[in-house]
Amino acid sequence: MSLFAWTLHGDGRTVGPGQVVPPDERLTWPRTIGIGAQHIVAMFGATFLVPLLTGFPPATTIFFSGIGTMLFLLITGNRVPSYLGSSFAFIAPIAAAKSSHGMAGALGGVVLAGAALAIVGVVVQVAGTGWLRALMPPVVTGAIVALIGLNLAPAAKANFVKSPVTAAVTLLVIALVTVLGRGLLGRLSILIGVIAGYLLAALRGEVTFAPVGKAAWVGLPTFTTPRFSLAVVGLFVPVVLVLVAENIGHVKSVAQMTGRDLDDVSGRALLADGVATMIAGAGGGSGTTTYAENIGVMAATRVYSTAAYWVAATGALLLGFSPKFGAAIATVPAGVLGGAGTMLYGLIGLLGARIWIENRVDFANPINLTSAAIALIIGIADYTWKVGQLDFAGIALGTAAVLVAYHLMNGINRVTHVVPTPQGHIPVPGESENALV
Repeated sequence: MSLFAWTLHGDGRTVGPGQVVPPDERLTWPRTIGIGAQHIVAMFGATFLVPLLTGFPPATTIFFSGIGTMLFLLITGNRVPSYLGSSFAFIAPIAAAKSSHGMAGALGGVVLAGAALAIVGVVVQVAGTGWLRALMPPVVTGAIVALIGLNLAPAAKANFVKSPVTAAVTLLVIALVTVLGRGLLGRLSILIGVIAGYLLAALRGEVTFAPVGKAAWVGLPTFTTPRFSLAVVGLFVPVVLVLVAENIGHVKSVAQMTGRDLDDVSGRALLADGVATMIAGAGGGSGTTTYAENIGVMAATRVYSTAAYWVAATGALLLGFSPKFGAAIATVPAGVLGGAGTMLYGLIGLLGARIWIENRVDFANPINLTSAAIALIIGIADYTWKVGQLDFAGIALGTAAVLVAYHLMNGINRVTHVVPTPQGHIPVPGESENALV
């Protein structure tokens, strides 16, 4: 399709039974703007939570999410409707990198992760995804996702105990909205829980509003220059594998819902996310990924028009130019973050188990069982290993462990034939996975 040339769908007002609005069509502009606003609301809760948990400037992160979404739409030729928000997979490595190398060092890791993802995208675009199926079968992908979430449990506890009442109420509201909410409301459970917790914290005197009053309404986001160090490489490598799984899974989900073959742009989607992550890290924002919340909005509205995503990206860009907005977000207290983090990090961990279940991973097979077991304990306990200037923490070591153990044991088994090899389709990593958030 030609960029910025969408065909009006039907009368532009309604979507008929059994119909969808495909990426190259749109509704009337007022309706398209309204749906774009829904996408902003849907991505907002998760995207602003990442900078709060990592200590990055919220306005800067949201600004780069808008830039990244625009780049994604351009690089994929407007064929893949998707919003690039902050990736939760970056929380653990950023926190670890900041503790020893500061924010600039963590940003260097974000840039390197983006570069690696972009390279993977180029390879996938040229060679296809067959090598990914072999490298990361579901047992491996599920273990990596699970250990990233469970590795963050101590961080959730550290915030929770600072204000247990506020944290507990935040967590309770998230749970209630999740089970009682319908449609878009249910998908906004994190945002609604954070708002409820924030109001309670304000009543309890836990919120400091002074920075908001001092901030200007309009101004440039806070930019930070990255600093590169080999020591952080081991922290960020596992993130690339998760982002690959997320992106491919999302492209396949959109293809299924729109009835269009998007396999030929899978590599371009990975490349786009990699470039967006590099640009974000180069200026002070967190790494990006495609968002399940926005895919949920499309499923609910049956509108897959990329025009709505241009609206959402523009809105995020404008929010990034408001220092007062960023200051307001930064006032969210630790108790609220502890409550939200308790649910969120556990959710990430269980999504790893979901990958195993949906892909029917056979844990009666000792190769699968051993590989995942080793990786999970290394990741949860946060084993560390320093080799020269390189620091390898639990996520990196757990990822390496599951990859080495799985492929080494399978290699030996191909020679000895001790363990029966299950037959059947091995899905692309993330094929049945919706998202991390």
